[in-house]
Amino acid sequence: MLSETIKLTAKIKLKNPPEGLDDLFSLYREIVNLLITHACENNITSFYRLKKETYKELRGKYPQLPSHYLYTACQMATSIYKSYRKRKRKGKANGKPAFKKEVIMLDDHLFKLDLEAGVIKLSAPGGRIPLEFYPAKYHEKFKSWRVGQAWLVKTPEGVFINVVFSKEVEVGEPETFVGVDLNENNVTLSLPNGGFVQIITHEREIRTGYFVKRRRIQKKLRAGRKRSELLEKYGERERNRLNDLYHKLANKIVELAEKYGGIALEDLTEIRESIRYSAEMNGRLHRWSFRKLQSIIEYKAKLKGINVVFVNPAHTSSLCPVCGEKLSPNGCRVLKCLNCGFEADRDVVGSWNIRLRALKMWGVSVPPESQPMKLGGWKVIRYDCITCSKSSG
Repeated sequence: MLSETIKLTAKIKLKNPPEGLDDLFSLYREIVNLLITHACENNITSFYRLKKETYKELRGKYPQLPSHYLYTACQMATSIYKSYRKRKRKGKANGKPAFKKEVIMLDDHLFKLDLEAGVIKLSAPGGRIPLEFYPAKYHEKFKSWRVGQAWLVKTPEGVFINVVFSKEVEVGEPETFVGVDLNENNVTLSLPNGGFVQIITHEREIRTGYFVKRRRIQKKLRAGRKRSELLEKYGERERNRLNDLYHKLANKIVELAEKYGGIALEDLTEIRESIRYSAEMNGRLHRWSFRKLQSIIEYKAKLKGINVVFVNPAHTSSLCPVCGEKLSPNGCRVLKCLNCGFEADRDVVGSWNIRLRALKMWGVSVPPESQPMKLGGWKVIRYDCITCSKSSG
């Protein structure tokens, strides 16, 4: 059995936050900006070096502030500067970096969380401040988890503390893998029993619908408070719908993969760098939050003891899974191998190749595929993720 750590972030809304928090936000922002300036002038990307060079001066300037605020401010400053430097190399950053958000990074020395009592004790210049928060049902599952760092965030909706919880889980050795091919509008699974499951997500329609709504608002209304509120309203609705969709989808994938012990996903971390399509297609693919869906699948699988691996995505939808030759288009989304006669939908090909690569990577023997599968003699079971209806084809 392998031991792995799962980390999840819970959003907690504070009740009646004291006015003194505004001063703390301003003070923290001032310190982070001082540190960013020092990092820029001396080209510092190391947290330890920045802390070493600035700690004594800042400690003398802010003697009443708990010292760990200076530690987390150094972490924030180095992170912002490194991000700025990376963007500047790509020609995407102008001017100098600055920290403008109402955010404070907290380590485990700066707050104590009591989920049962509904109270957070926050370290402040005048001592610890008890902050009550609104309990939520999903907070209960974190009672046995370990509390890590957090972020105190001020928004128009109120003040929140986003806490990172972690838990050690036992992940078993996989008997075999289920290959998962993520697409804009569906997810296709290749099962070890030779079957395929396609889950229709409607994600592209949801995102396109909200994109069109936002464009109409921007054309009809001038920049101002009303337009900003409408854009934020529809943006929040879109996020809520997609979050609900992702959790339903992940639950279904984990349910189908549980008896096999392994899930194989594509490593898509660099996909945005390689997008070279039309402006419309680029926009659609940049709006597609595939990594969020992958992370939800990953943590839900690990909580069930299912192993998750990531494979190289190159050519998974263009190579024949039977003989390895290049596939040729054969109408719409169907591909055909001119070498062995294999023919299938490109999503079926992709999920199949993902599963085979995971087996090879893990050192599991790859079973020879049967003749009926070569000839396309399988069934693809289709689910509609929104209506949960099922059909086969």
